[in-house]
Amino acid sequence: MSTLIVEGLSVHYGGVRAAHDVSFTVEPGQSLGIIGANGAGKTSTLKAVMGLAPRQARRIGFGEHDLLRAPAHTLVRRGIGYVPEGRHVFPGLSVEKNLLLGAYTGNWKRTPIGEVYDLFPVLGEMRHRLAGALSGGQQQMLAIGRALMCRPRVMLLDEPSMGLSPILVEEIVTALKRLNGDGLSIVLVEQNAKLTFDVTATCLVMENGEIAATGTSAALRVDPQVRRIYLGL
Repeated sequence: MSTLIVEGLSVHYGGVRAAHDVSFTVEPGQSLGIIGANGAGKTSTLKAVMGLAPRQARRIGFGEHDLLRAPAHTLVRRGIGYVPEGRHVFPGLSVEKNLLLGAYTGNWKRTPIGEVYDLFPVLGEMRHRLAGALSGGQQQMLAIGRALMCRPRVMLLDEPSMGLSPILVEEIVTALKRLNGDGLSIVLVEQNAKLTFDVTATCLVMENGEIAATGTSAALRVDPQVRRIYLGL
């Protein structure tokens, strides 16, 4: 089991600061939410952890591994799964081939594809269908399933509820709770604060690229300022 540690992370695009001095720790089996308005720096933070955005940090580590200088493609081998905003499935490939591509760093004959089909039965039913023919919710399930194919120990998810109907959002929530209950650590970035509070145990609130508040999800759910700004209550 490994702990994800991020200390003093900053992200700049040219002269634009997207995130500044962001720090958090995700213990094995923990679920952490990151909420904030559009442009608060949430996506940039996840991309920077994955090495997909220009970054500076005092430390980014996962277990005994130093990730600060690690190429992005090595993080999957270290046990970090990533579900990007917008799903980014391969529309011209079948559901099953999309899933198998998620196992490119491991043994294709020993993938957890059966576990993915158990988690999302609709993917098993549509395994031979082109991914481009799936609904938005089904593509989101596929993106999560693809990230699970290398058996990650922590999964970073960026806006998995975006554009989905309430019914499909509930299916995604149920799946994430199940995965976390099975011991998978989760870092969930969302604009949907209510969803985040339902899925995670602790939460960060980001504003203008910085952490504005931290606490348990239960406490932040009833915090008057958080409710006013992010829940509209």
